[in-house]
Amino acid sequence: MPRPAAQIESMTLPLLPLPQQIERGTGEFQFTPATVIFAEHSFAASARFLSDLIGLAFGAQPPPVEALATEPPDGSVVLRRDPSRKGHGPEAYELQISPTRITISADAAAGAFYGVQTLRQLLPPALEYEALRAARRNPPPIVLPALVVRDSPRFAWRGAMLDVARHFLTVEEVKRYVDLMALHKLNRLHMHLADDQGWRIEIKSWPNLTVLGGSSEVGGGPGGFYSQEQYAAIVTYAADRFITIVPEIDMPGHTNAALASYPELNCDGVARPVFTGTEVGFSALCVEKEITYTFIDDVVGEISSITPGPYFHVGGDEVKALTPGQYLGFVDRVQAIVQKHGKQMIGWDEIAPANLVPTSIIQHWRPKTTPAEAMTKGVKVIMSVASKAYLDMKYDAATPIGLTWAGIVNVQTSYEWDPGTAAEGVPAASVLGVEGPLWSETIANIRDFEYLAFPRLAALAEAAWSPQSSRTWEEFRVRLGLQNARWTALGLNFYRSPEVPWR
Repeated sequence: MPRPAAQIESMTLPLLPLPQQIERGTGEFQFTPATVIFAEHSFAASARFLSDLIGLAFGAQPPPVEALATEPPDGSVVLRRDPSRKGHGPEAYELQISPTRITISADAAAGAFYGVQTLRQLLPPALEYEALRAARRNPPPIVLPALVVRDSPRFAWRGAMLDVARHFLTVEEVKRYVDLMALHKLNRLHMHLADDQGWRIEIKSWPNLTVLGGSSEVGGGPGGFYSQEQYAAIVTYAADRFITIVPEIDMPGHTNAALASYPELNCDGVARPVFTGTEVGFSALCVEKEITYTFIDDVVGEISSITPGPYFHVGGDEVKALTPGQYLGFVDRVQAIVQKHGKQMIGWDEIAPANLVPTSIIQHWRPKTTPAEAMTKGVKVIMSVASKAYLDMKYDAATPIGLTWAGIVNVQTSYEWDPGTAAEGVPAASVLGVEGPLWSETIANIRDFEYLAFPRLAALAEAAWSPQSSRTWEEFRVRLGLQNARWTALGLNFYRSPEVPWR
């Protein structure tokens, strides 16, 4: 019988997140220049991903990818559909490494992709370095130990959030973050596209949102925005890696960039000055004006038309300029607009008292509150408790960037919690999953984003994927230390926490 992964010597295997089951075998598989990757048609993209990763590391050409038609020869890598995995969900997979073959079995394409990511983590970390995917002479052999991994995620929602409103990231930088998420089997990228300091996505019916609203950021930098075509390219790139983009336009507060762009969105009809500070709670759309809802309808409609995923995040946090009645009435109207455009509404946990429909989702972030009052409405909850999951908190008092209002969040703190019991009155069955938000008040570029995200995002990835009963900090910190070589080869600017034995 295979044992839970935490009960075996998994510290010798650099797998992260921890799989459900690992069964050791005997012998080893060796890649050769004759190795061919065979794949079912629906798994061909994952097969090409693997071939591109290996590149020319052990031959004159990358491993060819061929359609799986007959029984493949010994020495092959095989990606095949196995309907018996269906009962474990579309992201489940089985990886078998024997002396004669590597087989990844899954019922759906997502499962095959995650099986490839597990195989990737077993391959030499140096393969992540682009130079090793160029022509080489006499490359060392690639040898993998025989084993069987059977795996599926604990939670459906395994996410990260980028705040590109306060400090902008380019398309290529967002794609870089998507790639890092994919390595760790994360599947939701929440993009915070608008805030007081900047508006980051083109809205064709309201062009001044990007002409003026996209021209600033915290500290007075140049800002920036995504054209709808650029945003669609991010959506496609993420989807190819089984990551769903979740757009957020924060409202009714955190809206100064919009209020500066269009005076009619203000109750007094006067445009607000551009804002480049970090205070919160001072701005609000004029919720008594019908033009406000026309504006929201246009914005939600245009973004929804280029976002195939089922979600639209409306923010709803830190609104200090409205009465409770105004706020709740606003949430009701916006929920209807989001539904009209075929999306599920997501909001920060301040929306819990509103008249939510069962398809709406609460993102719980405030450590000293609970959205339990919404449980009778049948909604699901994403756990982003700031004292555990906020990636913009400092690692320690000496961390040069980051904030401390939710506390010091070291790597152990971000790992040692149970998302299923993180909010009083919210049963585990109502928890949709985990997300690590990364707010950008104190960070200015992709290297800053990476430094605050890693290694804590990897810890959250395991909290979202692996069985709670299998997770222990002492075992995890050793496996985390084994990521040093791979992350270094990737050029990742990660924080080398003294809590972790980096190797």
